[in-house]
Amino acid sequence: MRFVCEKTNLLKATNSVVKGVASKTTMPVLEGILIQTNDNQVKLTTYDLELGIEYLIDCEVKEQGNTVVIASVFSEIIRRLPDADITIYLDEKGLLVIECEGSLYKLATMNPEEFPELPTIDEENWVEIEQNTLKDMIRKTIFAVSTEIHRPIFTGCLFEIKENKLNVVSIDGYRLAWKSKFLEEKVNDFKVVIPGKTLNEVNKILMDSFDKVKISTSKNQALFEMENCKIVTRLLEGDFLEYEKVIPSNWETRVRVNKRELQECFERVSLISMSTIEKERKYPVKVSVEIGKIVISCKNQAGDAKEEIFLSTEGKNLEVGFNPKYFLDALKAIDDEEIFVNFGSSFSPSTIKSVEDTGDYVYMVLPIRIQE
Repeated sequence: MRFVCEKTNLLKATNSVVKGVASKTTMPVLEGILIQTNDNQVKLTTYDLELGIEYLIDCEVKEQGNTVVIASVFSEIIRRLPDADITIYLDEKGLLVIECEGSLYKLATMNPEEFPELPTIDEENWVEIEQNTLKDMIRKTIFAVSTEIHRPIFTGCLFEIKENKLNVVSIDGYRLAWKSKFLEEKVNDFKVVIPGKTLNEVNKILMDSFDKVKISTSKNQALFEMENCKIVTRLLEGDFLEYEKVIPSNWETRVRVNKRELQECFERVSLISMSTIEKERKYPVKVSVEIGKIVISCKNQAGDAKEEIFLSTEGKNLEVGFNPKYFLDALKAIDDEEIFVNFGSSFSPSTIKSVEDTGDYVYMVLPIRIQE
């Protein structure tokens, strides 16, 4: 095996595939990158038995071959080499040689035949969507994925095609994030739950472009295909919450507010709420809605904070407490200049929606008890 490659291309490929390297495994080969030549291309592959990533790059291939090299060492060397062409080959001792200008490295290798094949996806269902659209949908929902492993189904995002609309939904028991997009082409209805870990890595690889990404699913696997990259992942098993049924359809109090102004007020008040004086205690932010204004406040041993916003209100006066992080995560994901915040009672969920009533996103946050 011998090939010459531009550093920029090799580094991009390496940075993409290292996200699929196993961190804790009894199979040392899974800590490596499988390097394979094919005509004038080189394919890099990693696989931790749950997430697998393939990346193709154009290179000048002088000898065909394949090998496996420890990913952490290989990726760091490539990252630190000069910005010039890199020559990589196997020497007579089976070591992987990396040459770049005055740099020379030789790395131990592993048997490529021991590297497991990535699962084959029988495309039972599929959808194509622009990369920038999918990237935006993941960004606006991934923060609400649960980290509690005793409810594994909620550690992923629901991907649902329903009536030719893609819905991406995440729930962690305290909040819900729902982003949707009508599709240009007719596709079959289906729904799967994709691990949050996978989506975080997919989002790092997706480009902010109009190029398409194809998402295919089979019984227990999903495949993301881009021009030169494939990502395969297992699906989470179980029944996802019927999310539409838990989102309140009515409200008792509503405010129309500038999103940035509300976000900045929450950020300032949360400096008191999240004070390190009492690390073991979490103080909610109190939201009080009165005629024509909303008051956001917090009081604890670290001090007092109070912010007022004069705005348009409808319905009853209200006092309710929130974990400020949950509210802020939703606000940070919204691009609209103005939003509606719909409140139920002091004990029922609140929702954040677009004032344009486009229905393309909904955020729901559960209240918490205000400590007197």
